[in-house]
Amino acid sequence: MPRTLPQDDRGVAGCPIKKHPLGEKSMNLFNSLRYVVALHEHKHFWRAAQACGISQSGLSNALRALEEEFGTTIVKRRGVFEGFTPEGEQIFLGAQRILHEHQLLMQGLESVAGNPKGQLRIGAVPSVMPIAARFSAMLQARHSGIVPILRSMSSPDVETGLKNLSIDMCLGYVERPGRRGVQFKIIDQYTERYFLLSRPAGPSLAALQIGSAVTWKDAARLPLCLLTPEMYNRTIVNTAFAEAGEQVIPVMETDSVLALALSVMDGVVCSILPGALVGVIRRFGELKASPLVSPVAETSIGFMVMNSGRPSHTLNAALEFACDSDWIRHATSCSDLSAK
Repeated sequence: MPRTLPQDDRGVAGCPIKKHPLGEKSMNLFNSLRYVVALHEHKHFWRAAQACGISQSGLSNALRALEEEFGTTIVKRRGVFEGFTPEGEQIFLGAQRILHEHQLLMQGLESVAGNPKGQLRIGAVPSVMPIAARFSAMLQARHSGIVPILRSMSSPDVETGLKNLSIDMCLGYVERPGRRGVQFKIIDQYTERYFLLSRPAGPSLAALQIGSAVTWKDAARLPLCLLTPEMYNRTIVNTAFAEAGEQVIPVMETDSVLALALSVMDGVVCSILPGALVGVIRRFGELKASPLVSPVAETSIGFMVMNSGRPSHTLNAALEFACDSDWIRHATSCSDLSAK
């Protein structure tokens, strides 16, 4: 009488499945590459492990096994994560390409015409986050199968993220050196203008007050809270002051765009904000936003993607929406208060 196979060992038509150790090894390798990418993203062992749904010790053991597999040290360790070794950087880039191909394959299998499914990783510089958030929410409402993951990133980081495939698209300053050209495909969105944020002399109103135009030269005489020098927005502001013949030393600096508005509300300083950020605080009647002129500083804002021929289904849908005339009008209306 033939032996009855346990249920777990049966295949199609009752044929036994022979478990091959090479298959398990390949899956373990794939998971380990995911851990490398998570560690690059979170820069912290515990947070990377949490994001991957495993214990910190499990992640560390997997990384050590991967180091044995490749015969090289991947991670700089001194109790905490200190970055990748040069060899680790190469392994990270390879892991990112493998996982990107896996993402393209899964989206191709799960998506049908007009119904893309999967994650879409969007980076945005801090000053345009309000517009990026609106874009992500409206895109998800249009395509319920898309899961946008929106991250606030510096200008250099979004460029690096596009190149190493850690993000799919970004919203930021398109005129930074090297952005236009064969490397990045750019979809222009709107023109950013700048406002002096201050407390009005009179009583507070029900909503943000829009004041008359103020010159950059006059703004230079005020106590200012500005973004820190490494922020690209600060470069734009400094350039406008220089064109007005002024060099400003702020009384307060921050790397947080939220802190700019809060410092004006509760202190004696003024600040300079792009229209997209001013638009977020329209309900604050104790503040006044005045357009800055002489010069009129204008910055082109757009979406950027790598200029490659194989966008994912979710990215294709996002690029189509980014070109939609109704969306562009909405983005412009949320950023250009001077037009109201």
